[in-house]
Amino acid sequence: MTGNRSPVVGTPTTMRELNQRVVLERLRSAGAASRPRIAADTGLSKPTVGQALLGLERAGLVRTAGHAAGGQGRAAMLYEANPAAGHVLGIDIGRQRIRVAVADLVGEVVARLDEDNRCQTASKLVRTVRACADRAVADAGLRQADVVATVVGSPGVPDVRSAALHRAPNLPGWERKGLLNDLTTALGSGLVVENDANLAAIGEHTTGAARGVGVAVYLLVGTGIGMGIVINGALFRGAHGAAGEIGYLPFGWPSPEVPAQSRQGMLESAVSADAVMSNALAHGLAAVRTAKDVFDLARAGDAGAMRAVDEEASRLAFAVSSVVAVVDPELVVLGGGIGSNADLLVEPMCRALAGCAPRVPDIVAGELGDEAVLAGAVATALGTAREAVLDRAGLTG
Repeated sequence: MTGNRSPVVGTPTTMRELNQRVVLERLRSAGAASRPRIAADTGLSKPTVGQALLGLERAGLVRTAGHAAGGQGRAAMLYEANPAAGHVLGIDIGRQRIRVAVADLVGEVVARLDEDNRCQTASKLVRTVRACADRAVADAGLRQADVVATVVGSPGVPDVRSAALHRAPNLPGWERKGLLNDLTTALGSGLVVENDANLAAIGEHTTGAARGVGVAVYLLVGTGIGMGIVINGALFRGAHGAAGEIGYLPFGWPSPEVPAQSRQGMLESAVSADAVMSNALAHGLAAVRTAKDVFDLARAGDAGAMRAVDEEASRLAFAVSSVVAVVDPELVVLGGGIGSNADLLVEPMCRALAGCAPRVPDIVAGELGDEAVLAGAVATALGTAREAVLDRAGLTG
C-alpha cells in the first residue's frame, strides 16, 4: 500500500512536484477549471500553473476538457484530472454473493459483476474471487496492470501476523492461517483486505446516509452483527483492528454456570437472523421460513410478527446503548438483511433507548443497501490509487 508521501520542499525539482500536486488536487476536488481560475484558487502564479499543467499532461494525470463558456475574446482552455490515469478494483465477499466493481479515478464504475457464492472451501473461494476480478477488469476493457489499487471487504478481522481473518465463521475455511497471503497472490501485492462492516461504514459516509456526519456508526445486522465507526471522516479500527466487533458483547448478565465459551458472541446470538426466527416461533409463527417473512408479516399487521420485531428492536437498542455510552455517535446507520428493516425497527429502538442510554442518537436506514460494502471498498481503493498514480509519475519526491 503506497503511503501518503509529499515531496520535501527546498529544491527546484521538489517545488515543481509540490506545485503539480497542488494543481492536481484542485482539479480533483473542485472539477475542471481554466489556468486563471486554478491560479486564483491555489494562490500560485499563472506561469507556475501553466508549467504544472504541462507536466501533469505529459504524465497523463490531467487532460483538456474543452473551453470555458461566455466572456469576450478567446475562450480559456479548461483542464480536468484524467479519470483514466488509473483504475481501482473493489470486491465484496459475502456468504451469499460476491460483488466486484472497477472504477476510474473519479469513482465512476466502469464495470460491475455479481456472482452467487457457492464455494465450500477457502481455496475455491479465492479462485472464484480471482476469476470474478479478471472478468470485471476484462469487461472494463482494461489489463490487470491498469488496476493500481484493490480493496476486498470480508467478514472477519484481518491479522497481518498470521495472515488470517479471525471471526469469520460463516465462510468455510476462511479463518485459516495464510489466507491473506493466498488472496495477495491471487489479486496482487497492492491488495488491502478490510472488515465488511468497516467498509460499509466508509461507503455510507462517502456516498450514503452518513455524508458530512462527524461521528457515525454503521450497524450491520444479518446472519451476524458487526459495526464500523467513522470519526471525523476516518475509520476507527482500534489497536488490533477489532473495534466494532460488538457481536462479542455480553447480552444481559451471564450466569456463572454458563460456560465461558458460550458467552462469546452472546449479542450476535440474540439479534441475528436466527434470533428473529426463534422469536417468531416463540410467538406462534410456525409457518415462517426466513427472517424476511417475519418482517413482511409485521408490515401486514400480524400481531405475533409485530411482537417478534419489537423484541428484536429492544435487543438492538441494548447494543446501541453500549455504543452510545462509549462512542457517542451523532448517527447510527442500520444495514444488512435485518437492519434494512429500519421502517419497523427505528421507532421501538428509540423508545427502548430513551430508558437506558445517556442520549438517543439519530437512527436511520442505510441508503446504499447491499452496495454499501462495495462502495466502501471502491472509496478506500481510490484513496490509495490517487497517491499511487503520483508515485508512478514520479511526483512523490
